[in-house]
Amino acid sequence: MASCCNPDIFSWIQNLPPITQWKTHSISVCICSSSSSSHPSLNLSVAKDLHSSTLSISIIADFSVPIPLWTTSKPLHIKPKSSKLLDEETISCLMIKVLKDVLSYGSNNNYSLIKFPKLEDISCFKDIFNLAFLTLALLICIYEAPVDLRSACLNTIKNQLTSCQLREASKLLMKLLGSNLEEQWMRSINLAITNWIIELQATQRPLMRTPSPLFSYGIATSGLWKVQLYCPVIAMGIENSSNHSVDERLLFSLNYHQLEGVIQFYHKVIVQEKWINVIINIDNIRCDVIRLVNETLMKERGVGTDDKHFPSRISLQVTPTLQSNILSVSVSKSTENPAREIEIEKSIESSFDPPNSFLGLKVSAGETMTMSMKPWKFEQSINGYSGKLNWFLHDSVDGREVVSSKPSKIALINPKAWFKDRYTSAYRPFTRQGGVIFAGDEYGEKIWWKVDKSAMGKRMEWEIRGWIWLTYWPNKHTTFYNETRRLEFREILHLNIS
Repeated sequence: MASCCNPDIFSWIQNLPPITQWKTHSISVCICSSSSSSHPSLNLSVAKDLHSSTLSISIIADFSVPIPLWTTSKPLHIKPKSSKLLDEETISCLMIKVLKDVLSYGSNNNYSLIKFPKLEDISCFKDIFNLAFLTLALLICIYEAPVDLRSACLNTIKNQLTSCQLREASKLLMKLLGSNLEEQWMRSINLAITNWIIELQATQRPLMRTPSPLFSYGIATSGLWKVQLYCPVIAMGIENSSNHSVDERLLFSLNYHQLEGVIQFYHKVIVQEKWINVIINIDNIRCDVIRLVNETLMKERGVGTDDKHFPSRISLQVTPTLQSNILSVSVSKSTENPAREIEIEKSIESSFDPPNSFLGLKVSAGETMTMSMKPWKFEQSINGYSGKLNWFLHDSVDGREVVSSKPSKIALINPKAWFKDRYTSAYRPFTRQGGVIFAGDEYGEKIWWKVDKSAMGKRMEWEIRGWIWLTYWPNKHTTFYNETRRLEFREILHLNIS
């Protein structure tokens, strides 16, 4: 019989009693269960092999006849004379198995070899293990579990994954995996989240907004602040959309993408005679819209890989949370004052009127104005002691902000409109992949705060808030449908004033 609670999976495995003390051939612990006794629970079960010194670990749906949903492909060897049933090497192998199985749910299974340092050298390994195992349980619940069990357990597992303890563990796991595997890890999770939301939409059950804490984290290191974020496009709130219906194939293409963003600032502290300057400079702002399924499936069930959302606005706000020591805040970029080229056209028209009338002379003057403008407009502003950074994408034809406007029907069917062939044109405002990069070479502006010298030696807390808008206007696909979605995130980072 399973015990039901919020499990500490790692400690439970570590404290398994010796085989000789088992009264049955298996022991289990409840991962999650429904409040209704009529619904089954999702259990982690450890079973011994009666003919060898090995164990197998499974995740099962605990019906009257248990249904295995996942199991270790290879038996785990035990040490009969060891104080712990599973030694460090076996635990490490189990961890790698869990990581690989999470990655296998993604569209790209060509991941590199996973290597871990010795467990004793990994900080907070227990929390990292629990995070990985609960992530696997979430994916198994979405893809493998019966409907009754899935609806009962998904919220429970999600709440455990978004706890403060496991959020901190996620940073450590991402560091262990490295950037390449981190991206595949998050694509695997967000593919599952996308499928979950689509299932909820199909059954018309209440939708749960995907919480950004599950998909974003901040890191503060010497001289650098970094915020990494991931969110399925389908989980982003809709700001506006056209009244036109969207066909199923286009909807598939739009839904099966995720937003990936990186926010990086350099920071430095300069001690002056009467105050302290705290300065942040833009290092890299990157925003991409990445496919969650392979190209073949996107062509079979969607409208291909060319029609997806694109970034249309990015807004960042940096704020010291405790402001009693702040004296002032400044930005380094003036309000833009673009030069205009004015051309004056004059023409004189004359004609002879009939006899006995005055000579008629008509004079007309016309004026035209041309102005060169980049597709992305950058602005800085101040709100209280908050420094704000904004990037707006503008229509290259009429100069309007894309995020706050809608294209005309004529533009939507015009093959020469700027947003057609937007990822291959020589004048595209995006990367070939469909994202944007704002780097220090062009956007290296800074925000700096004058801080009272009483803050010297203290650790200051800073809030980075951000909003990212994604817009869809048709590219290769013929449709009048268009929409804009928005994501908001918030991270707290720290800076030592010294």
